[in-house]
Amino acid sequence: MSGAAAQNQPDMALSHEPATLFEADEKAALSNVHRTSTSPSVVEFDADLVGEEPTEEELRTLHRVSGKIPWSAYTIAVVELCERFGFYGCQVLYTNFIQHPRPEGHPTGKDPSAEGQPGALNMGQRASFGITTFNSFWSYATPIVGAIIADEYLGRYNTIFIAIAFSIVGHILLIISALPTVLDSGKAIGPFILGVIILGFGTGAFKANISPLIAEQYRQTKLRVIVDKKTGERVISDPNITLSRIFLYFYLMVNAGSLTGQISMVYVEKYVGFWCAFLLPTILYCCCPLVLWFCRNRYHLSPPTGSVLVRAFKLWTLAQKGRWSVNPAQTRRNFKHESFWEDVKPSKLGANKPNWMQFDDAWVDQVARGFRACSCFTWIPLYWLSYNQMNNNLTSQAATLTRNGVPNDIITNLNPISLVIFIPIVDNFLYPALRKAGIRFTPIKRMAFGFGLASMAMIAATVIQYYIYKLGPCGDHMNDCKKTPAPINVWVQSVPYVFIGFSEIFTSITGLEYAFTKAPKNMRSLVTSYWHFMSAFSNAIGQALVALSEDPLLVWNYGVVAVAAAIGGVLFWFHQRPTDKKEDILNMLPDSTYSGKDRRHSVEGGREDGDRV
Repeated sequence: MSGAAAQNQPDMALSHEPATLFEADEKAALSNVHRTSTSPSVVEFDADLVGEEPTEEELRTLHRVSGKIPWSAYTIAVVELCERFGFYGCQVLYTNFIQHPRPEGHPTGKDPSAEGQPGALNMGQRASFGITTFNSFWSYATPIVGAIIADEYLGRYNTIFIAIAFSIVGHILLIISALPTVLDSGKAIGPFILGVIILGFGTGAFKANISPLIAEQYRQTKLRVIVDKKTGERVISDPNITLSRIFLYFYLMVNAGSLTGQISMVYVEKYVGFWCAFLLPTILYCCCPLVLWFCRNRYHLSPPTGSVLVRAFKLWTLAQKGRWSVNPAQTRRNFKHESFWEDVKPSKLGANKPNWMQFDDAWVDQVARGFRACSCFTWIPLYWLSYNQMNNNLTSQAATLTRNGVPNDIITNLNPISLVIFIPIVDNFLYPALRKAGIRFTPIKRMAFGFGLASMAMIAATVIQYYIYKLGPCGDHMNDCKKTPAPINVWVQSVPYVFIGFSEIFTSITGLEYAFTKAPKNMRSLVTSYWHFMSAFSNAIGQALVALSEDPLLVWNYGVVAVAAAIGGVLFWFHQRPTDKKEDILNMLPDSTYSGKDRRHSVEGGREDGDRV
C-alpha cells in the first residue's frame, strides 16, 4: 500500500516561498535546459506554451504553485481503488485461510462466535508466512515483465487490460478454492496456489503501469510564469509540485481501496465464509476495465518505444569498458567517476560511435539519472522487511491478544486508516511548516526518515510480543492457545501499524515519485517496476526469517527486522548523500529528442495528443 515531490524539492509542494538559490553548476544546467527546450526538434506540450519561461531571477524570487490536476487522472485513481479493493480484499484473508482449521459445523470456514477464528486449510503459521511471503514476492517481481511489454511492445494502456484479464482468472480460482465442496475434498490448496500465482502476475503487470499512466495525464513539463487568477500575483507554475500531489493522492486512493476491501471482507469471512469473501472483491474488480474502456478517448497515451531497454543496457556495458580492476575499491571509484557517462556520449565518440547509438547526449544523461535512481532503491528491501510483517506475523500476533469479538485480521486496517488520515495532514500542514522553517526535506531525506519510522514500528512489535509471552497463559507458545489469549488488548497494535503507515508517506510514496520523475520518459514503466521489484527482493530476504516466524522465536523475528531497518536507513543516507546534493541538477536535465521508435514492433509516428514538434 503500500508524499511529496520526488522530482525536485518535495518539501516545496504547494510552496509559496521563494525558490532556493542555485549554485554555479545548477545555473549551467538551467542554461542547457533553456537552450534545449527551445529547440524545434524537441516535443512540447500545449501546457508548456502557456505563460512565459522564467528567468534565473524569477526562479529565485517568485512563488511556486501547483497546476490543475486533470479529471482523467481521477478516473484512473478510481480504477486503482477498485484494483486495490480486489487485491487486498483477498490478500487479507490468506493468513486465516491457510493457517487455521475449519471450525466445526461451519463448512464455509466462518466462525461468528465472539473469540471465533475463521480458517480453512489448517497448515500452520510457518506455511501461512511462507505462502503469503511468496505472494508478496511474486506480485512485486512480475512488474518487470509488465514494464517491458508496455515500454517496448503494447504501451501502458493495452498492457493494463492484459493484466486485468489475468487478475480476473486468478480471482475466480480463489473463489473455487474456498467452495465448501472443494474444501471437503482436501484439494483446495491446488486452485488456491494457482490463483495466487495468476493473480500475482496480473497485479504486478498492473502496478508497473498504472502509476506512470496517471502521472502522464498531466501535460505540463516545464516551469512557466503565470498570473495567479486569485491574487493577480506573478507565480511559477511548477509541474514537479503538481506531480507530487498527483502521487500523494493517488496513494490515498490506493489505501482507501485497500482499507474498504480489508475491513469489509474480514467480516464477510467471519460471518458468511471464505467463498463469499473472495467473490465480492472479484465483482468490484470487474469495474476496472469498464472505467478504462469508457474513458479511453480521454486519456493521453504514450506509445511503445521499441528497443530502449536493450540500448540502455548496451550503453551501460560500453561505459564499463576499461573501468574494471582487481581492486574492488578502485572499480567502485571508476564507476562513480564523472567521466563514466561522459565518455560514452555520442558527441564524445564522434565517428567511433557504434551503429546502435541512435540517441543524443541528453538521453545518455537521462539514462544515467535513471541508473542513479535504481542505485537509490538498492537499500529499500531493508525497509520493506518491516512493512511485510503486516501481511502475516502481525496478523497472527493479533490472534493471541484479547480481541473482544474483533477479528484478528481487522487490526491490519489501522495501516491504511493512518495513511488516509495522515496524507492530507502532511500535504497541508507538515510540509508547509517545514518550508516555513527553511528545512529542505528532499526525497532522499524523506526516504531515510521513513526507514527510522519503520524501525520504531518493529521495536514496538518486539515489545508487544515480549509481553504476550510474559503474560499469556501458554507462555512462549501462545499460538497454541486458540481460546485463551494474552490479557493485552489487541488495539495496542495501533503503535506499530501507525508507525508503518506514517513511514510509507516518506518512503513508499516518495519512491514511486522518484522512479517516475528520474527515469527517461521512454523507460518510466521499467524504472517503476524496478522500484516494485525491491519489494519482491525484500520478500526473498524475508524467506530467511521463516524459521523465526513461530513460537518461541517471534521476539527475535521482530527484533532482527527492527535492527535491519535501522541499519538500512543509516547506510541509505550515507550512500545517497551525493545524490541528494545534486537534486536540482538532476531535475533540470535537458530534454532528449530520442523516442526509441526504431523497431518493427514499435508504433511509428505515434505522436501524443497536444504535442508540438
